[in-house]
Parts: sequence; C-alpha cells; structure tokens
Amino acid sequence: MDGGGAYGAGKAGAPFDPVAFIKKPAVILRIVSWVFAIIVFGCISAEGQYKGQCAYNGDQNACNFGIAVGVIAFLACMVFLVTDAMMDQISSVEYRKYIVLADVGFSGLWTFMWFVCFCYLTNRWTNTPNKDISGRSDIEAAIAFSFFSILTWAALTALAVMRYRQGASQAFTRDYEPEAGANQSSPYTSYPSDPSQESYQEPPFVGAPEAAEGEYKPPSY
Repeated sequence: MDGGGAYGAGKAGAPFDPVAFIKKPAVILRIVSWVFAIIVFGCISAEGQYKGQCAYNGDQNACNFGIAVGVIAFLACMVFLVTDAMMDQISSVEYRKYIVLADVGFSGLWTFMWFVCFCYLTNRWTNTPNKDISGRSDIEAAIAFSFFSILTWAALTALAVMRYRQGASQAFTRDYEPEAGANQSSPYTSYPSDPSQESYQEPPFVGAPEAAEGEYKPPSY
C-alpha cells in the first residue's frame, strides 16, 4: 500500500527538505527535550556528588535515577529524530504505523518517568539538611529541567497520538472509498439501445385459430 502522506509524513520518495523538517513541531520539541535531558544528567553528573555522597540527601539512588532517565531520554530523542527524518522515505504504511505507535508508547512512558524523577529529586533535595553547598544551582537546575521535560514529553505524546489518529483515519478512508469511475453492477439489465437488437415475443393471449372446415367446433355460450 502506498504511504503517501500517511501518519503525518509526506509522500514516499519525496526529497528531504531540512528547513521544512526543522520547522515541524515534533522535531522542535524533540530538540528541546534533547537539550533538557543533557542539562539534567549533566548537572547531576557534575555537581550531584558532595563529599563522596549524592547531594540529594545522600541518596545515591536519586542521583543514579536522574542520570539514567536523562541519558535514555537523550538517546531516544536522537533515535526518533532519525526516524522522523526517514519517514518520508518509508513507503510502507504498516512500518509508519509501527514507528508512530512506538513514539506514542515511549513518549507517554517517559512523560511518566520524568514526573517520577522530578518528584524523587524534589523530595530528596527538600529533606537535605545542608543546602549551602557548591554546585547548588546545578542541583536545583536538574530538578527544574526535570519538570520542564514533563511538559515537552507530554506534548510529544499528544502530537504522536494526533499522528496516529490521522494515519488511522486516512487508512480507513482509503480502504472503504469506492474507486473513481468504477462500474457498479446493477441487478437489472439495461434496455437495449439498438432497435435492431430488440427481440419481440408473441403476445401471451392470442385467439385460437379457427377450426378447419369439417372439424368439430365447440359451441360458445
């Protein structure tokens, strides 16, 4: 099946336009999410350790969790940016569908993971007794950009859902739309237009021929 314009992408085989690609809302949000992920795991990695312990109330799991969520988000943004760039070259509607479904699932999951990360880091930092430490701004920046990441990944989830609905609607319309110019069969035969081909039948009620002379003829009452 031709994948022209399905699931929010252009027609298959269309030349790649980098300017139009950068202007796509999903691409802009992925780049922003990519930058936020770098800030989160970069700040935690650089300033998350204080005197050999995690700066978030000494909870090493908080530092590890924040770094893991940020690194995976960073890698996922790169993967989905590549798939977004390749969508126009994928002619199969099924493959496009799988990519969009993967985007919906992962973006929704990582919206939740960023929410957990924000709540976890905020709780650990709130309970930290000594906040007057070096690198405090970076530690708090990781919390702030965790919250911002919730918003960007939620927006990516919404866009992915819209793309999926658009593609599903187009596939349904394409499957059930009658072909243009298709001849629809009729249960009734058309009246012949050529008079020479008309066939005539004798009328069903024709008077019986007169009896031959000498033959018995029944009386009529």
